[in-house]
Amino acid sequence: MTRSADSNAAEFYDYELPASRIAQEPLPDRAAARLLVLDRASQTIRHMNICDLPDILAPNDLMVVNDSRVVPARLHGRRAETEGRWEGLFLSEVIGPDGRRLLRLLSKTRGTLRVGERIAVVGEQGQDLAVLELVARDSGGTWLVDPRSQEPTMQFLSRVGRVPLPGYIRQGVAKSHDIERYQTVFATQPGSAAAPTAGLHFTPALLHKLTERGVRKAEVTLHVGVDTFRPISTHNIGDHEMHSEWCTVSEETVMAVCETQQQRGRVVAVGTTAVRSLETSARSGVTESYRGATNLYIRPGYSFRAVDAMLTNFHMPRTTLMVLVSAFAGHDLIQQAYKEAMENGYRFLSYGDAMLIL
Repeated sequence: MTRSADSNAAEFYDYELPASRIAQEPLPDRAAARLLVLDRASQTIRHMNICDLPDILAPNDLMVVNDSRVVPARLHGRRAETEGRWEGLFLSEVIGPDGRRLLRLLSKTRGTLRVGERIAVVGEQGQDLAVLELVARDSGGTWLVDPRSQEPTMQFLSRVGRVPLPGYIRQGVAKSHDIERYQTVFATQPGSAAAPTAGLHFTPALLHKLTERGVRKAEVTLHVGVDTFRPISTHNIGDHEMHSEWCTVSEETVMAVCETQQQRGRVVAVGTTAVRSLETSARSGVTESYRGATNLYIRPGYSFRAVDAMLTNFHMPRTTLMVLVSAFAGHDLIQQAYKEAMENGYRFLSYGDAMLIL
């Protein structure tokens, strides 16, 4: 792990991640993943498995999961004028100034795209599925496009889109099993461009054992955008711009959190998206229901108000996720955990193993 004297420097959260350590396939059994248990109080590390969670968590603990569902957000096509290849990633739906329903996309192609240009979206066999019209480019470098369709957005994406695997998994080329495996068992609310990966480790059988143990479960919704994979490009982490993501924390979940705190149980966030959702709802100092955009950027020095423990995968270097886990556990302890994970053959990133920070 690279170290700098300045905790505000992006390189402070950098480390060397060999390509061989990035998991390219999910395990046959979701709950067979390894689990590095990091105890902040004792400063100790234990090597266990996800299936040991019922023995680690206690009665009255509350597990908070993200129930967002990954949508077929990746689009492939060709530029109508040049026949050049084009690739897009759906981020959100936007209502334009004229009332039109537009899609906000990341776009990748050779050459320069122009307002008014049209893109033919194609299927896996090369057949034309839809035509998009480029309407405007926003300040963040994304494009607003008109899908030229009366279909609801999610129905449109289901017809023309593909599984949005991150580029570090098979260069983003999905297989048939990814449709099911790049989705958590909690996923009910469509809207994510990437999976909330800590939730990928759970199975109905594991959830049943946790319930028998007396561990309760509550849901939040945070529709994951691509910011989760974007490296920090600024020298100072404070200069990095967090994109907003849609977040919902229900009154029912707030009540479960408050009851858990009153009973001296632990609020265990499953994934950094659950952490950011809960902490967004507790920004005032009191956990309350929330529905809206969040761009909460958790950095060292942040005072956690709602989360007592978190389950999370091993993250890309120099990202806001590395900054978040360092804020929660401390930079030196995270360094040690990642070093031990490397030495012990853990699998990294979306289809990889997990860490439980207590």
